[in-house]
Amino acid sequence: MDHVFGNVDAPVTVTEYGDYQCPYCAAAAPILHRLVEESDGQVRLIFRNFPLFEIHPFALTAALAAESTVGAGVFWDMHRVLFKKQDRLEDTFLRHYAEAVGADPSLATGEAAQQFAPKVQEDYLAGVECGIAGTPSLLINDVPFEGRIELADLRRATSLTARRA
Repeated sequence: MDHVFGNVDAPVTVTEYGDYQCPYCAAAAPILHRLVEESDGQVRLIFRNFPLFEIHPFALTAALAAESTVGAGVFWDMHRVLFKKQDRLEDTFLRHYAEAVGADPSLATGEAAQQFAPKVQEDYLAGVECGIAGTPSLLINDVPFEGRIELADLRRATSLTARRA
């Protein structure tokens, strides 16, 4: 199941493949949220995990910790915290962040977090199928977005897509 921020029935879908340890993803997150919040229900954001574990040693465990918060209904809160605190993604911190957003900290790390691995793997494989190679990567209604992740560029791209939809 995808994580949707915004109007689930929005005509424009921005799908982000992201990595919680990627500084460019952290910079993109508030821009993408603002895009959705200011779209009058015309744009929704889907986040999919694409941990670049070979270069970001905490990306995979952070993705598992984020997924662990879904059952508590606080995924997007955890999502924001992980990007704000991406310099501190060790297990101790992940458990603390989960508790702080209202999720069960015992699910955020270790063996308990492994139950969320299939979702992370599913997201990652979907990205590979789409040709995703790095993060952040965006698709707008399944078409790769080639521009800069800046609000003006994204507004332009999503409004053109909305007119075609």
